[in-house]
Formats: sequence, structure tokens, C-alpha cells
Amino acid sequence: MAVLRDVTIREGAQMPGRRYGVADRVAAARALDRLGLDAIQAGFPVVGGTDREAIRRLAGDVDADVVALARATTGDVEAALDAEADVIEVIVPTSDRQLEHVLGESREAAMEMAGEALDRAREGGADVHLTLVDGFRTDPAHLVDVFAAFPSVPTITVADTVGARTPERVRGIVADLVERGVDGDRLGVHFHDDLGVAVANTLAAARAGATTADVSVASLGERAGNAALERVVVSDRVDGADRGSTGGRTNADDGVFDVDHTDLVPACEAALDALGESVDPRTPVLGADVTTHESGIHTAAMLRDPGTFEPFDPATFGGERRLVFGEGSGRGSARALLERAGVEPTDDRVAALLDLLAERGPMDAEAAVELVDERLS
Repeated sequence: MAVLRDVTIREGAQMPGRRYGVADRVAAARALDRLGLDAIQAGFPVVGGTDREAIRRLAGDVDADVVALARATTGDVEAALDAEADVIEVIVPTSDRQLEHVLGESREAAMEMAGEALDRAREGGADVHLTLVDGFRTDPAHLVDVFAAFPSVPTITVADTVGARTPERVRGIVADLVERGVDGDRLGVHFHDDLGVAVANTLAAARAGATTADVSVASLGERAGNAALERVVVSDRVDGADRGSTGGRTNADDGVFDVDHTDLVPACEAALDALGESVDPRTPVLGADVTTHESGIHTAAMLRDPGTFEPFDPATFGGERRLVFGEGSGRGSARALLERAGVEPTDDRVAALLDLLAERGPMDAEAAVELVDERLS
């Protein structure tokens, strides 16, 4: 099984105009911890006291490892140690562009800096991870060298820092690294959503051999954000459900990622509330409109079998579906409502119910059945 590491708090705080306070970060992390995530990246301590205090309060308070980000510099690592993080994640550029224009150092110098930073973090009592900035635009041979150079680092994450890769390319790169001898158990991935495929990239990487992936609730993060936690979890299970069946229904035991999906929607909503964030109603998985159905053709069929017009049962992930009946309802919906209420669906009753729905709707299925009991039974 692969594991998920959440970057919502740290990545979200980098969006323009965001000022997440300590209490906000703590509440969001506690909500996300309900999902059994491997780690929660709570801040970048060198940025300031808010990040440090949030990490300090969360370390030991949640079951997930609390991660502090640090560049490969002494000052960053010392700030992370001061925050008492469980894990210090050292980041270092590996692509030619980033080495030249961001770090201003040679590849050899960058690796030396990373090694010194990792050693100092260990000396300070923290566990360590390493992230390779712009790793997916780095020659795979160089990536293999990094894994070989730091054999004691349990997780090395290859980052698609600018969101420049697509699933087929990602699958090929990850498979190539594994074929070259990189241990998949040490291989993590981090994707940005600039091309709108971060979720697909995450799934492709996991299926090609990566065992750790960074995710963020509702894609919160700089620019277009990161791979959405909730979409990765739901897509993973929907895609993994009984592939020999045409039903497409979700089996709770399917999926590559080891996470408690049953509380997914409530936990994500609680984290968003804590950070003062919201989503568009049509946002996949979390948007209110996504599991609301009003079309007459849809509701008629879904009263009998919801799977006819939805890819997954929202309840599987702690959400709920809403069927809406009103002026737009058709004869099929009215007939199905009458049947559900135990009333014979004669033509007259169907017509009468449609008039009532147009007059009193929109309403949910429960209210519509009560209307049948009240007026037509």
C-alpha cells in the first residue's frame, strides 16, 4: 500500500493573501489526522513564529508525523529543529534551470548542501525526508544518483514543482527509476496542478511504483495548487473497484492508498472551515452540486439504483446524495416516487404528483414521499 502526506497547511499558506493563524492550522491538522495520513506538513519554520508555533503545538498532538520544511541551509534546519518537528523535510533543486537560476550552485555543491542539512537535522534529533525540487524536469540518471548518495533517507520525493508533466510521462519516469534500481518504498511524489492533471499524475505514479504522495485538500496551494487529497482518494477507489464489473460501484477495500476514506468528506470540510477556505459548488467530490441531482431522467433511475448516474456512493466517503424534485421532474420520477411510497402509479396520480411538485418544489426525496403520503395515498 502507498501512503499520503498532506501539504494543505503549508502550501495553502503560500497562496496570495492567506494568513493562517496557529489555531487555524492546529484545527485543520486535527481534522485531517482523522484520515490516518502518514504525515502532515504544517509549515516552513524559517518563515516566522506562526509556522514554528503551529508545528510545536501539533508535534505529539496528532498521530501523523508533523513535518517542517527546510531548504538545505543551516538557518532553515535550525528553525525547524527549534519548532520541534517530528520530521524535517529538506528541499534542494535538481534540475539544471533551478540549480542555475534559483540556487546558483553546481549539482555537486547542491548535493553537499543537502547532505550537511540532513546531517544537522539528524544531529538535532529529527527524522528526515528529502525533496528534489523540479525533480520531474531532471535527468533520471541524476535522480538515481541522489537516491544512491543518501541511502539512509527513508523517503526521497521527486517534485513536479511547476506542474509540467502529464500522466503518461510520469508513469514512464517513475517506472524508469524503479527499473534503474530505485526502491519504490523510498520514492515519493509531489505534483502541482498547473495543467490540471495533478490527481491523474499522482495515481499514475503510485501505480508505477511510488509509495508516497503529497496531497492537499481542495488543491489548496500556490498557483493552481496541488493534487487534491479528496480526488486522489475517491479516484483511487473508484478506479480500483471491481475492474471486471460494469457497475463501477466503489468497494471500500479497493485502492492503492492506505487512508481511512469513510470520514473523507467531513474531515476535508472541517479542515477548509478551520482555514477559512471554501470550494465552488461544482468542485469534484466536495462541491454541493456534485452529489445533487434534479434532472427527471436521472432522479427516476436513481430512486431505483443510484449508481446509474453517479460514479460512487457519497456515503462511502462520509458524504450524502441529494435527489431534488420539483417543476423539472418528469413522469418517470413521479412514478418512482409513488412506487417508493407504496402507491399504485396510475396516470392520474402521476399527473397529480407532477402538479404538486411544480407547486411545492423543489424538495428532497424524503419530503416528496411524505407529499405522496399526505395527498395521494
